[in-house]
Amino acid sequence: MEHLSAYEKVQLARHPQRPYFLDYVQHVCTDFVEVHGDRKFADDPAIVCGFGFLDGRAVCLVGHQKGRDTKQKLYRNFGMPKPEGYRKSYRVMKLAEKFRIPILTFIDTPGAYPGIDAEERGQAEAIAFNLREMSQMRVPIIATVTGEGGSGGALAIGVADRVNMLEYSIYSVIAPESCSAILWRDQLHAADAAEALKLTPEDLKKLNLIDEIFPEPEGGAQNDHAGMARSLRAALIRQLGELSKVPLDQLIEGRYSKFRAMGAFGE
Repeated sequence: MEHLSAYEKVQLARHPQRPYFLDYVQHVCTDFVEVHGDRKFADDPAIVCGFGFLDGRAVCLVGHQKGRDTKQKLYRNFGMPKPEGYRKSYRVMKLAEKFRIPILTFIDTPGAYPGIDAEERGQAEAIAFNLREMSQMRVPIIATVTGEGGSGGALAIGVADRVNMLEYSIYSVIAPESCSAILWRDQLHAADAAEALKLTPEDLKKLNLIDEIFPEPEGGAQNDHAGMARSLRAALIRQLGELSKVPLDQLIEGRYSKFRAMGAFGE
């Protein structure tokens, strides 16, 4: 499927049958226990957090969760977290840091929820706080974009030592439709916007914004949830083994330098 355009990959990343976070958890780890609530306001079902075992090693898992049917989509708010979701993820990640447990995040969101209630409770502050704190956490962190990587809503759990993308996922500061609406005053140029945004894994790898691209089953991950999960599990075990050998001070310095270098270029 190398012939696919950028916008066709956008549509594939949004496929309604793609595996979501809890689908991966079922196959990637064992004995998963979910942790609820941010201890400040509420529990946000759009982000799921918890602990499990990966190849016998305790890990912290954090991921966006979308719904399949209408009831689930509304319950999960279409995978768009509110501030309490990001504050919950921070609380759980700090707990992982306390007990020296590596963190694995799974990114799949159109973006953070832009509603008035979310803004009233400090959506931007919650995201910015996570960015700062994740950059300094003294445990290995691996982030994987499994579907949509939408703007700050994705980046809020994406500051990591390794940033991966599945073959047909996307990662962008804005959705192509929204970009088209701003630049062309309509959404008819979404395909052109998708090409210009450089949101595919191949584009982002060339720009050194991600570390690795994980191949998907023929036709996309939606065709083989278990196969995709097995492949992802093996890759995460490998990367976690590599990161575990790096001294913590060196790990944090590398993570900081990695993100500080993004966007810097010369001619």
